[in-house]
Amino acid sequence: MSTDVPPLPPHDSIQADLDENDDPHALNTLSKFTLFETRSRFYITASTADTHRVLKIDRTDPAVLNVVEDATVYDSAELDLLLRMVQDGNKSQGGLEKVLEFHGIVGFVKFTAGWYLILISKRSVVGLLGGHYIYHCDETTLITIASKSERTAQETKMLHTFQHVDLTKNFYFSYSYDITNSLQTNLTVSPSNRRWNTRFMWNHYLLSPAFDLEDPKGRSKWVLPLIYGFLDQAKINVFTRTVYLTLIARRSRHYAGARFLTRGANEHGHVANEVETEQIVSEPLATPFGTRNKSDDARPLSDHGAGYGAYTSFLQYRGSIPVMWHQESNQMTPRPPIEITIKDPFYTPAAKHFDDLLGRYGAPIFILNLIKSRETVPRESKLLAEYGQCVEYLNQFLPEGKKMTYIAWDMAQAAKSGHQDVMGVLEDICEEALQATNFFHGGPARNEVGTGPYRDKPLLQHGILRVNCVDCLDRTNAAQFAIAKRAFGHQLYALGLISTPHLPFSCDAVDVLTEMYHDHGDTLAWQYTGSALVNRVDTYRRTKAAQWSSHSRDLLENIRRFYNNSMLDADKQSAINLFLGVQPSPPTYDLARPNYKQWFTPSHLEEPKSDELAPINQVYKEYYKPHILSQFGRLYAFTMNSTTRFHAKPKNEMLASPFESRVPTELGSPTTHHSSTQRVARRWAIPVPAPGSTSLSTQQSSNMPQTDDQPKHDHHTHTHNHPPHPLETMVASLLNPPDLDKRIKDYEWYTQYHSSEELESNTIGEEKDLQLYIKVSKLFQGEFDHQHDNESSNMNIFNPHTTNTNTNTNLNSLRLGLNSSNWLSTTNTNDNLLINRDESAMTSVDITKLDELGKVNLGYYENWLKSNVTQ
Repeated sequence: MSTDVPPLPPHDSIQADLDENDDPHALNTLSKFTLFETRSRFYITASTADTHRVLKIDRTDPAVLNVVEDATVYDSAELDLLLRMVQDGNKSQGGLEKVLEFHGIVGFVKFTAGWYLILISKRSVVGLLGGHYIYHCDETTLITIASKSERTAQETKMLHTFQHVDLTKNFYFSYSYDITNSLQTNLTVSPSNRRWNTRFMWNHYLLSPAFDLEDPKGRSKWVLPLIYGFLDQAKINVFTRTVYLTLIARRSRHYAGARFLTRGANEHGHVANEVETEQIVSEPLATPFGTRNKSDDARPLSDHGAGYGAYTSFLQYRGSIPVMWHQESNQMTPRPPIEITIKDPFYTPAAKHFDDLLGRYGAPIFILNLIKSRETVPRESKLLAEYGQCVEYLNQFLPEGKKMTYIAWDMAQAAKSGHQDVMGVLEDICEEALQATNFFHGGPARNEVGTGPYRDKPLLQHGILRVNCVDCLDRTNAAQFAIAKRAFGHQLYALGLISTPHLPFSCDAVDVLTEMYHDHGDTLAWQYTGSALVNRVDTYRRTKAAQWSSHSRDLLENIRRFYNNSMLDADKQSAINLFLGVQPSPPTYDLARPNYKQWFTPSHLEEPKSDELAPINQVYKEYYKPHILSQFGRLYAFTMNSTTRFHAKPKNEMLASPFESRVPTELGSPTTHHSSTQRVARRWAIPVPAPGSTSLSTQQSSNMPQTDDQPKHDHHTHTHNHPPHPLETMVASLLNPPDLDKRIKDYEWYTQYHSSEELESNTIGEEKDLQLYIKVSKLFQGEFDHQHDNESSNMNIFNPHTTNTNTNTNLNSLRLGLNSSNWLSTTNTNDNLLINRDESAMTSVDITKLDELGKVNLGYYENWLKSNVTQ
């Protein structure tokens, strides 16, 4: 794909175009950087298509960092002129030299001597949102700023420690998209009011000496935030439509570190292993996010904000238990004892922590605590009691409707017992949380119209689901997957891709989500403990593959964790503290303490507000690059992971839906109604309306019995005249049998049979007796007419104790056709009654046995034979 290069417009037109289309507070789109040097300065040029900016760094004083931003925007000709002028002015000192081309500035750092400049030298595309690329940092370069410097032994040691933080693993950035904030914040808060979320900006300490990171109005175009965590993206092919599934995990820089060295919460309310996970499901019909449609009296409300209606987002949170506790790792034990260091009667660290969550996400907060409740030696259970008391104390001061929901569930015991559906319970908890907090959808609902009230405006998430165990790793990741699966169904339902917000486990879409959460959990575990997950999602689903293959892997990961925690965590913690600028010090409690009653900020409990869907700066030229030759095969959108790569399918199944199960019945699946395991929570086992709408799914209405007042939905209706497929005929006959009325009557009679007054005994005849009488009736049906006189006298043998004539009449109505020449004989070998039609073969009969048998089954066979005769 190639395009002709248009002539460059003059500088005035470029500046006018920038002023007209670009928001002055929008993010930069600078993506191509070049470093030049002279003896006294560094010159960094940054380019986007035909616009350029310049940054100057002074090199004369090694102890002082002097960075100057040039506010002028240059075109290509003006930039060449500027560089020639610098070259001519420094000829006596060696001139201007090009050092390297790079992809961004990580920041500046100083140890004991001079300053260093950290640059991104290699990158790779890992995500695409609304035409905005997200990159992974593959390689960095550290350059000494001063022209002359000497490294001491202490300087070399600190530099070596600093480089222990591997910037080439799990660091992500974007030039034009604010990756530190969620999609909801980026699309609903205007750039003039939106700040960097510095909690997740891991190069905050490195950028602070040169740029102002707090004031959104003075935002620098050169600031390139790096987040540390996980990012993955995959395509889901839905026939002719394409859905993007994006997973972003942001690790907090506050109280970050190794496993046993950062536990619980600190005095500021920051918790260990704090990670925000965002799940974005989108159907990008166009490259950008869309355009903002301002409200207008002449335009219906359903058109407002429809430009972002292809994007949905769901946030969940993990973090350590927010009380002050720790584990001593000095002892050579794989599981050190847990100690609660400080007992605060007002739970000040937890109060600060939850107030911060209310400020970031709003109310309500759902707390899912997965630690163990019963232990031989109390360990995790200590935290269970302390955490429960903490939430109970803080909750009493929150107003009604804003209180935190605390759910304590021993997930390990539930999975070990095998009597509970672990994934199903977690999905039920997620369903409850979703109904209270919702998720973000940037436009009106796209699900079926006409089944109920229709949501005609964007949906905002207000609140958060907080999940934790002791380490916030294995159990937490499995729980977050189950929660994400249920949220995934609601997101697809809001986009109009499925008819019900429930997804089976064995479908392509859930397989993609499972693999992404496996990688998500492994990556976060490596960052915190130095090993992968021990218990994965399959462990709690109790699949056969997990039961046979996970034991050796779990043992290996436990050994790796023990080694890293015992030998390497101290150096790792020192490197993280040096990278983040943390000065370790003993906790001090002279800080401002919140009011023990009003520990929360009242404004944090207000309803969510939106800037009417804030605009996002467009990156048309940066994404399409019309000035260069492009190939489809090299574009990230074409090379992205897809559902077609997970399972090799035959040609006749290539167009199968990725949301349908590949197996007819999923035994033990949370989505199967006939699961063999016990499901504790049943309140949300049926399909529910999507958040923001009260319309029930088609599947629910089809499962309910139809009445005359309800419209019947036939999902198998065909518009063509071809004969139906045999499978369709079979399914239709099973769902709607032709003799349904007769079956209902037979069933009603059967249910009342045991309480029939005609029975003189509670003894019920066995099945073989029924078969015998049916056989006898059929054999002698035709001989009844000419043997009627003889039969009336012979039938008295059946009941010699009864002489009433009414008995003979009832026996005659049986129409069994028995005469004196055809008798029944009993044998002791097989206990079967045989028919002998030879008169000479008449033998003796056990009268008592026949009498008892006749009393039991007399009324039943009489009614049965009457009904058959009438038919």
